[in-house]
Amino acid sequence: MAKKTAEKKIIQAKLGRNAKELKNFKLGESHTEYTSTYSPELLEAFDNKHPQNTAWTTFVCTEFTSLCPKTGQPDFAKIFINYIADKKMVESKSLKLYLFSFRNHGDFHEDCVQKMCNDMAALIKPHYIEVIGEFTPRGGIAIFPFASYAGSNKKFQELKDNRFMNYAPGKYSMELARLY
Repeated sequence: MAKKTAEKKIIQAKLGRNAKELKNFKLGESHTEYTSTYSPELLEAFDNKHPQNTAWTTFVCTEFTSLCPKTGQPDFAKIFINYIADKKMVESKSLKLYLFSFRNHGDFHEDCVQKMCNDMAALIKPHYIEVIGEFTPRGGIAIFPFASYAGSNKKFQELKDNRFMNYAPGKYSMELARLY
């Protein structure tokens, strides 16, 4: 019996995700709706098939935009999201739509990055997540906010403290030459 169960798991791993696991996702629809307001409800999650493993996932959004809440002028940034999943993972198309929802959102850079971290932490309850914004200079000043969250496990709390205390712009993101 145990052998048959193991064989079934191996076969399923080779096949990938089944239709039942994918039925509630909006991805693959013929028409995609783009919201014009900040919309955390756009984020979707899927089950992590390997929660027993510790692995980093990184998303890089090279064309993030939001609006300055004071002037209404556009702000541009690269957003780096690094996380260690527990039982759930972020679905990438929903993340793209979510990040796009900031396009007409007027908020300070630090607030946008903290909202992203909080929204994703609430959705997937990861072991650890960090969000880094590398905003292009406007008025001669570049702003690089960093926000993080860790679950209750001591190992991930220590990771959060360590990365926070050692943070410097560019340390947990990428050299620009590697992006393009």
